[in-house]
Amino acid sequence: MTGPLLGENVVDLSTGIAGAYCTKVLADGGADVVKVEAPGGDLLRRFSASGATIPPDDDGALFQYLAGGKRSVVADPASTVDRTLVADLVRAADGVVWSPGSPLAEHPELSPDALRRLAPQATVVAVTSFGLHTPWSDRPATEATLQAMCGSAGQRGTIETPPLIVGGRLGDYEAGMLAAVSYLISRHRRVRRGRGATNEPGQLGGPGELVDVSALEAQCLTNVMYPITFTSIAGFPMRPVRMTNLPGIHPSADGFIGFMVVTGQQWLDFCAMVERPDWAEDEALFRMTTRAERRAELVGHIDRWTGQRTSEEITDFANGLRIPVAVLGNGATLPDAAQFHEHHWYVRNPRSGFLQPDVPYTFGAGSGTSRRAPAAAPRLGEHTASVADALRASARRPHSPSPEPQPDQPEPPFDASRPGPPPGRAGHEPAETGGRPFDGLRVLDFCNNWAGPIVGHVMALFGADVIKIESTVKPDPLRFNTIKPLDSDRYWEWSPLQHGPNTSKRDLTLDMASPQGRELALRLVAQSDVIVENFSPRVMEQWGLTEEAVRAANPAAVFLRAPAYGLTGPWRDRVGYAQTIEMTAGLAWVTGLAELAPEIPNGPCDPIAGLHATTALLLALEHRRRSGDGMVLEVPMVGGALNVAAELVIEHSAYGAVLGRDGNRSPTAVPQGAYRTSDDDLPFGQGRWVIISVVDDARWAALVAALGEPTWATDPELGTAAGRRAAHDVIDEHLANWCRERSAGDVEALLLPAGIAVAKVRLPHEQTELEPLVARSFFTTLEHPVTGATVHGGFPALFSAGPDPAALHRGPPPTLGQHNHEILGGLLGLDADEIARLESAGVIGTRVGGGSTAW
Repeated sequence: MTGPLLGENVVDLSTGIAGAYCTKVLADGGADVVKVEAPGGDLLRRFSASGATIPPDDDGALFQYLAGGKRSVVADPASTVDRTLVADLVRAADGVVWSPGSPLAEHPELSPDALRRLAPQATVVAVTSFGLHTPWSDRPATEATLQAMCGSAGQRGTIETPPLIVGGRLGDYEAGMLAAVSYLISRHRRVRRGRGATNEPGQLGGPGELVDVSALEAQCLTNVMYPITFTSIAGFPMRPVRMTNLPGIHPSADGFIGFMVVTGQQWLDFCAMVERPDWAEDEALFRMTTRAERRAELVGHIDRWTGQRTSEEITDFANGLRIPVAVLGNGATLPDAAQFHEHHWYVRNPRSGFLQPDVPYTFGAGSGTSRRAPAAAPRLGEHTASVADALRASARRPHSPSPEPQPDQPEPPFDASRPGPPPGRAGHEPAETGGRPFDGLRVLDFCNNWAGPIVGHVMALFGADVIKIESTVKPDPLRFNTIKPLDSDRYWEWSPLQHGPNTSKRDLTLDMASPQGRELALRLVAQSDVIVENFSPRVMEQWGLTEEAVRAANPAAVFLRAPAYGLTGPWRDRVGYAQTIEMTAGLAWVTGLAELAPEIPNGPCDPIAGLHATTALLLALEHRRRSGDGMVLEVPMVGGALNVAAELVIEHSAYGAVLGRDGNRSPTAVPQGAYRTSDDDLPFGQGRWVIISVVDDARWAALVAALGEPTWATDPELGTAAGRRAAHDVIDEHLANWCRERSAGDVEALLLPAGIAVAKVRLPHEQTELEPLVARSFFTTLEHPVTGATVHGGFPALFSAGPDPAALHRGPPPTLGQHNHEILGGLLGLDADEIARLESAGVIGTRVGGGSTAW
């Protein structure tokens, strides 16, 4: 084993994708993960999304991907001896990952609270649908019904189609990814509190805690973009109706091609490309709502134009005009894409030989650490005897006793008026034990839009002093996504989407085109622990902030670079947005109705990229803690997407199956679908829908009983998943008729008590109706100096050692250049005259286009 987490012992008591992906991330970082399974094994061992037959002596390919490098121990929950083995394993662990659903996890001796008592030194991460202790903790749910609740499905499709979930069970990966980030945040706190401890298993020294991860909140953070913040600032919802992007995904002569036209210039260039200059002259078409109203006209022409050309020809046209474009990838085509082939993004599974995505980050050459090479998944119970022997041997050796159980130590209160903590010395973390995990760390945040700022946002929420770098000439582009007219005073401060990922940060404007701006930036580099940027590679090079320059200024810093596709390769300079990444990586391919063009998931790959980058950063910081050395860290945006969409390539490589889109249906629940109810409380005639998800034969029987045992449902053939899958169209028709006669509330009231996963499809701005989010204080109101009281969402995990979720945000998002004087004077030591000269020269300022606003 190699990697920054070498010596970290993790016990995996989870089942399903979320926990498996969390522990995969930890194993990839070097942790020793022991997966504890009941005698029948994890259900994923027998699973294939395409329905491929898994030989009795083998495991499913997806399981092998997720379990690579782990060890397997079998324990019967009915056996006292086996439960004692598991308890001993937990007592020796640094961390435990738990989710409900397996016979072991459901045993009261292995509940999250019991695990916390068994291992007070460990981080115990529990991943559930709604959180451990909420009004809905016992409510049945699936990944699809959580998409319905958070608003993800409600914003996808058109009013002529049902609401549409993102395919590929993306929400499960999102929950697992956030569980991994949460684990590493807690681990960082353990290390800080145990300063001077060894790296031996269980001996980090600091007390552990319980980390309570909500899969619903994970989807609220990643599948929709700050809808509550938008509504609280604008006074109206951002997207009150389902609609698809236009231009979006269109047929080409050899497949599908997709576009993400964001700016006005991109729209003008797109009009020129498709040979419709008259569209460019029609000012009304700059608005997405007008394009939606004229959808038939626009789509008809675009489809004809793209259909006459190959995807490669269209890509060349679009790249020449810097129009964001993507060829839709699928399980058969992705490994041969030029960028992925050149950079070996897909590697062979060492046990079965199928292709799987590689780890989504690269530690810089000379860093002294490496990412783990692909490792084989364990056979069921392969390590039971060896683990038991090691535990017995350990029990015979003298060792330091584990700390006595004690109440988790909450952090002291913070001054919410000032986000930045006391500055620490670059490259050295403080040894005090109080406060938030990242107190004393400084992050220089050069990121724009959504993906990159996520990294700094997580760091800021948990204590780091994050300085966001913009300029008055080129501020964060999201500032122009404003609800105010562009001739309004300080219109750039009225962008809800820019507010979302930037709370608790400080803001400094620097003209990086000027020598003074570049010199000041390098001085800040010298005093920072982390530098993070997500531009095309050429931008930092043009500014003189090359890897060599950053390393020379601060060898102890971690320089995180997160371009769209990579620092090198044929796609190096391509424009990348979440939507183009989603199309490239295959997520769009499995989203939508089979008879129509694929649907763009529309955004989740931004936070997916940002959170994978955060994971890589925390691994790099652990390497620095052990070695004292910084590094250059490359985390291309596309890497996280390829990993959460791994099943597409795995199924094709292992079984020859190309997974496709299938509406709202599922390989794990049948029937599953969206059904319109009698409610008509939404605008534009889109109707109110519910998603129903039946996960097994017992729930099907319960559904039949709840429906009143109609004759059509009592057919014995429907008693099996295979029979229901064959009759899915017929079942859908009957369920549609039944739901159409009832309100969404009545459908939920009838089916939930029967244990059926069902949820009203909400629009994103309706998240505040969700009782678990209210119970967990997910939403907080902050006072912004321009927009006033603004509501912000939180982080999808509660940490028993703090912070309190109601005090998670330490300050509102900063205004442009709000902290110029504070940072330049207090941190760099410039006097008032020097700062005034910088303002006069336009190097700094607080107004777009130049100048300053008095405070």
